Amino acid sequence: MENHFIKINKWLYPASWLYGAVVKTRNKLFDWGVLRSKSFDIPIICIGNLAVGGTGKTPHTEYLIKLLQKEYNVAVLSRGYRRQTKGYVLATPDSNARSIGDEPYQIYQKFPDITLGVDEDRCHGIEKLLRRKKPPTQVILLDDAYQHRYVKAGLTILLTDYNRLFCDDALLPAGRLREQKSGKYRAQIILVTKCPSDIKPIDYNIIAKRLDLYPYQKLYFSAFKYGNLQPVFPHQSADLEKPKEQALASLTGKSIVLVTGIVSPQPLMEELKKRTSQVELLAFDDHHAFTKQDFMQIQTCFNQQPPGNRLIVTTEKDAARLIHHPDFQEELKPFVYALPITIKILQNQQDNFNQNIFDYVRENSRNSRLS
Repeated sequence: MENHFIKINKWLYPASWLYGAVVKTRNKLFDWGVLRSKSFDIPIICIGNLAVGGTGKTPHTEYLIKLLQKEYNVAVLSRGYRRQTKGYVLATPDSNARSIGDEPYQIYQKFPDITLGVDEDRCHGIEKLLRRKKPPTQVILLDDAYQHRYVKAGLTILLTDYNRLFCDDALLPAGRLREQKSGKYRAQIILVTKCPSDIKPIDYNIIAKRLDLYPYQKLYFSAFKYGNLQPVFPHQSADLEKPKEQALASLTGKSIVLVTGIVSPQPLMEELKKRTSQVELLAFDDHHAFTKQDFMQIQTCFNQQPPGNRLIVTTEKDAARLIHHPDFQEELKPFVYALPITIKILQNQQDNFNQNIFDYVRENSRNSRLS
């Protein structure tokens, strides 16, 4: 296994110790029952991490939706980070990234038949979802709720990035951890995400040893799979040719402007560079709110590329914020494509992973008031 350099701001350790003391006290209050977690009579699966962003929660949530939706009425509940609304909001065909958040909107675009809600108060959000009768909610996926301990999920999946394992990280603000590494004990499943396609068998054992998991915890590994490029603005005026899906292989020789507002754009950059050497990255902060000035910068960069053989590529999450933005230039829209990401479970363990999920849902559905 390669040694990945992880930047730790050691001079911020004193602030991390203060932050850690607060977080540790809060977790102890939950452990001792002073602060109470609420259980619900329905299967609830929490997908989260110990670090701030960048572990691939949304693709893994989408994987679970695909897995479960054929047998169950699936509902997804998210915080709706950086949305411009408050309280509980149910996704509808009129929703957009501003009303429910970019990642929930991304999920809802792909799975319009599921129930999706956002709420800062997850207990309140769950109660609202359970009141729905058409269709009745049978299983709830909590997106990014590992630290939201007021809800007691029946199954918790903890994600950690292969390139930044939680065992190598430090607490905020010196590192990216939201809580101490010991917080791993609350998860029944640990998933090492973003593994390279050429990961060696010995690396699995090295990582397992370094994570130092408990006997009751199951460890899995996953990798990203990239799909064909999808037009972000497929509906153009009648006098323009409708943009079409493009295979990654078709990028050979093209000039790409890669626009991202995510934590770790480097893997995406490396994936595109496998197809073409001409990739220019415009990287913004995670969940970046694009402005007119940003779009001018994108247009300037795009215009500097050779005409007739150029594209703007972005992530699905960023596309969710671009698609309804009133300031995005019309002349750029035919050239903007999103690169879809799905996941695969490695080590031929996909069937075992899927069975873990189904076993939990089926066992707990028997006692559900909706079964």
